[in-house]
Formats: sequence, structure tokens, C-alpha cells
Amino acid sequence: MDTEEAAATATDTSPVASSRGFYGCVIALIAFFTLIALGAHALNEFEKGLDGDGQLDQPGLAGSVSQPLGPGTTARYEDGLRVTVGRPERHDDGTYGVTVTFKNGTDEDLRLGDEEFSGTLDVQPGESGQDYAPGDNVSWLNWREVASALAPPLPEGEERTVPVRLKPERKGAPVTLEVTPPHSGYRETAYFQLTLG
Repeated sequence: MDTEEAAATATDTSPVASSRGFYGCVIALIAFFTLIALGAHALNEFEKGLDGDGQLDQPGLAGSVSQPLGPGTTARYEDGLRVTVGRPERHDDGTYGVTVTFKNGTDEDLRLGDEEFSGTLDVQPGESGQDYAPGDNVSWLNWREVASALAPPLPEGEERTVPVRLKPERKGAPVTLEVTPPHSGYRETAYFQLTLG
């Protein structure tokens, strides 16, 4: 009789034993998928560490010289910096205003412009990657004011909008804004192609 009771106990399929097995499987699946998600996140962070945090991290157009961004779009860097170039606005005197907004999502203050870091913002006539743009000359009217606006450090979590004033030789002239925010190592240039008029 004792061996019969032991055999009955060993093959117990009561609802309590079945639910314990089910919950155990659910917990094991949750732990498995959590480990996969953590591993994927760690691999992504490792990859960012290899190529540096000054790389563009763009969905869609890359923001490169061959795939420039358009007006009203944002260049996103892996370290959290965001740069947005607004749409050109025509003024009565034939000039155009464009805003460039730097949003510091990094974990430190950014030095956008001084003697050490020059060339944060540049204006080139013509389409992105075009070496020479005959008849598309564009004058940058307020480059000194832009340099002054970029000089103070940009604190973590804040943003700064810099107005750029341009005067094209003709209406409909293409212009490329090249934005290279400074970085202690290396930061990619983001290209924005605009049409003035």
C-alpha cells in the first residue's frame, strides 16, 4: 500500500501542480526575453562606443553631403545633441532669415564656438557637394553675430537658437548650411540644403 501511495503521489496531476508548472514557464520566458533585450541594448551601446558619440544617428536621410537634410529637419547625434535648421523666411529687403537651433541633450556643457573650435556653422552657395555654383552666390550678412552667439558654452539640457541672415544673388538660389558642432574627439558634419525663394 505504501508503494501504491508513493506512485499516486508521483503522478499527481492536480490543478495546483499544473498551475505551478505554467507559472514557472511564464517566469522563465519573461527572464529569457529580458536577457535578450538587455543584451541587444548592451551591443548597441558597445557599437556606439566603437564609432564615437560624435556620429549622426539619423532615421531616413543621413544628413551627409550626398544625402543632405532639408529645411525644418533635425540632425541627431549619438551623444544627445540635436541641431535643427528652420525654413528660410523672406524679408522685404530681399534677404532671408534662417534659424539654427542647438539643443544640448548631452551630459555636459558644450562649447559651440571659440578660437579652439572654429567652423561650427558655415554657409556654402549651391547644392550640397557642389564645388562651384556659378550664379548662385549667397552673401552671409551676419556671420560676426553668429560667431558671438555661439561663443558662450551651452549648458546641459538647454537650447540656443542662432539667427542666420542671407542674401542670394537671385531668387531660388540653393544654399547649403554645414553644421559641425565641436567635440573633444570627432563630430560629423550635418548638411542642410535649402532654397532661398
